[in-house]
Amino acid sequence: MFFEFGIKDIIDIVLVALMLYYIYRLMKESRSLNVFIGIMMFVVLWLLVSQVLEMRLLGSIMDKLVSVGVIALIVLFQDDIRKFLFNLGAHERMKTLSRFFGREKTPDGDELKKIVMPIVMACLSMSKRKVGALIVVERNMPLDDVVATGERIDASINQQLIENIFFKNSPLHDGAMIISNHRIKAAGCILPVSHDLDIPKDLGLRHRAALGISQESDSVAVVVSEETGGITVAFRGELQIRLSAEKLESILTLKMSDE
Repeated sequence: MFFEFGIKDIIDIVLVALMLYYIYRLMKESRSLNVFIGIMMFVVLWLLVSQVLEMRLLGSIMDKLVSVGVIALIVLFQDDIRKFLFNLGAHERMKTLSRFFGREKTPDGDELKKIVMPIVMACLSMSKRKVGALIVVERNMPLDDVVATGERIDASINQQLIENIFFKNSPLHDGAMIISNHRIKAAGCILPVSHDLDIPKDLGLRHRAALGISQESDSVAVVVSEETGGITVAFRGELQIRLSAEKLESILTLKMSDE
């Protein structure tokens, strides 16, 4: 009997290859590549023992380890799995599909300018006075868990309000401000801190927090340095430092119009 190799088998092989490739990329980005290699070696050994050599005792033990190991891996790498699934859903084709079935409305140019300019002008003013600030603009991924860590405000975006919140004597100036649905939703919020070793040494905790939230969501985080007054934007795990007001306006306009 000849082995039948059809189009479904080709699709099957391609899908498995793609899955392994994306898992490899995920592990590499999270610095867990050695774990991935170890898992693959264990899987190969498991198949060799149970399927090829047919060692029933050792095979049954490894079967139990595999069933328990899957749950253990999900627990250990839940953040990486969450990030992988989020990146999959945030793909441009997926976003286009969601917009087709959804009822998303993108603000026009004038409306977007009224939202962006108070943020830009507040950051520029705080930059000149070297007042530290951390502003996170929510996009497609909700930040309700982050909002819950701070004080709810639910106010319209206003330059003076932003500056007052980050005033040095303000009780909320150390936390992050969350802007959602074109309103200031909360302030004094706690963000996840990135432990990336590639961050320049002269950048402080606000920059690490901005990078952390940008790695775990599709939000845009704006930082005003208290030491230098420099303006930085974090988006999708990357930092853009020493930005001018014009560049900040351009980035925020682009990212907020692409929600």
